Amino acid sequence: MSRTTTMTVRLGGALSDFVSANVGDDGSYENVSEYIRDLIRRDKERAEQEAFNRLKGELTHAFAAPEETYQPLTAAEVIARNRA
Repeated sequence: MSRTTTMTVRLGGALSDFVSANVGDDGSYENVSEYIRDLIRRDKERAEQEAFNRLKGELTHAFAAPEETYQPLTAAEVIARNRA
């Protein structure tokens, strides 16, 4: 179930001017909320892409390793290693 949360953000000076330039008749967004939601969505997508790329790099490295470098690990050992 989706829920809506209201948040208050205070901006001043250059940041406020920048947001104002991107909102309304002169900007790409109709209102500040639309602009902030788009920024959050983009940041979320960026973070997810970074996580994917990190995982992809680790898998590429692992599959390129010689067979003799593999060592058996228990699930608990993998979890402990990833928490470190």
